[in-house]
Amino acid sequence: MDVEQVRALGAGALGAALALEVARRWLGAARRRSRAWARARQADRGEERAEVLLRRLGYRIADRQVEHSWSILADGEPHIVELRADLLVTRAGRRLIAEVKTGQVAPRLENASTRRQLLEYALAYPVDGVLLVDMEEGSVREIVFPVRPAPQATRPALVFIAGALVGAALAAWALALL
Repeated sequence: MDVEQVRALGAGALGAALALEVARRWLGAARRRSRAWARARQADRGEERAEVLLRRLGYRIADRQVEHSWSILADGEPHIVELRADLLVTRAGRRLIAEVKTGQVAPRLENASTRRQLLEYALAYPVDGVLLVDMEEGSVREIVFPVRPAPQATRPALVFIAGALVGAALAAWALALL
């Protein structure tokens, strides 16, 4: 075999390896797109079924895919966060965000991302509460996050003001005695 044939074989092998890698990556991306599409379809079907369940439980669907802008502070600077919750529902004069979850893991409160999402909605949306709708169990749970009050940064100021008032009262009393 001469040098030209070896080069041609090497180039052919390299071309075949490149073609296989491109095909592998393309198939991987296609699989990911297919899985994402299947998850989106499952979520859409779950939300449709959730509406039926919520209505049966006496809730009224006020809005779907509820978008909301929330301003948080990062180092004292405002930062706008865009949110989208599944459903806004009402019942007995209360407005609630309903988050619909499908599958075995997502609806569980042990799932940290679900808890964080519900907590974010509870803080960000101007509503009376949040609901977790578990479509695998067909259940609706109202989730309440007990929060601690913020630390009181004004306490030293209050002590100073109270001390000043007591001091002023004592001074006025002393002057009245004279």
